[in-house]
Amino acid sequence: MAVRAVVADPGSPGGVRLAEVAAPTAQPGQVIVEAHHVSLNRGDLNDARSGRVPAGEVLGSDVAGVVVRAARAGGPPVGTRVVALAPGAFAQRVAVDVAALAEVPDGVDLAEAAALPVAGLAAIQALRAGTLETPVKGARVLVTGASGGVGRFAVQLAAFGGAHVIAVTGNPARMAELRDLGADQVVTDPAQLDEPVDLVLDNVGGPQLVAAWGLLAPGGSVQCIGWSSGEPATFAPYATVGPAKSLSSFLIAAPVGPDLSALVRLVDAGSLRVDIAWRGRLARIEEAATAMLARQVNGKAVLDLARSTPRSPLG
Repeated sequence: MAVRAVVADPGSPGGVRLAEVAAPTAQPGQVIVEAHHVSLNRGDLNDARSGRVPAGEVLGSDVAGVVVRAARAGGPPVGTRVVALAPGAFAQRVAVDVAALAEVPDGVDLAEAAALPVAGLAAIQALRAGTLETPVKGARVLVTGASGGVGRFAVQLAAFGGAHVIAVTGNPARMAELRDLGADQVVTDPAQLDEPVDLVLDNVGGPQLVAAWGLLAPGGSVQCIGWSSGEPATFAPYATVGPAKSLSSFLIAAPVGPDLSALVRLVDAGSLRVDIAWRGRLARIEEAATAMLARQVNGKAVLDLARSTPRSPLG
């Protein structure tokens, strides 16, 4: 059986194209999910263009849909609505580890759920990693690249945890949106701040990372999630000498099922908003990739696979 999928193709616009591939086979501890929606991340495009995902291999990580084949032991039964973090997610059928999925309640739109895995997990896990010694409540948390997918979730989750949230966005038109998401302060550059911060979730790198490091209080932490600027970070002599503080690289850590469940519950309760900035059918993947590479997507990009899914006016 063949299924439609998005594969890596360095010679195509955005490094992606549609193709027919063999349907996946479930391994022990896996279910097969019929994908209804997938979400595109910049990391997917970087994987395709860099060769980290070989040409012709299926791309993607974010998927939401319905279980059509249950695991041999454990896991949700056939017919269960789920969201998952899974390699090769951009296909009509996806093999998913039971430990990497969460059930989606009826009150949550599967399109919104599809936008949660990469960005939502990065935000919730980076907050946790950076606050092992300092609780989020009452902490001053700085989020760079706050208009992006990870940034928007990070602002909301930090605010939900009781932090004083400072959002950084290069687009002044997004300031009101970020305040609405829970940011206490919104600036266009960390250099505009003069008070120390306890935690930095950095999605930008480059000069903003250097400025954020200079703002970090003793005992504070920078979690390096992304590097969207593509610019080098040049630290002044002795910038890293002084009271103890840390700069840590960050990757999403398994198992992700419990964190995905927490995110879905927050969406269901109305405590976490999912902003879908671009939406369309899977056949428009090259258009979505082009918009994302041109930084025209402020929020999440969702692609629809299920015929029954209504099209959004955004797409």
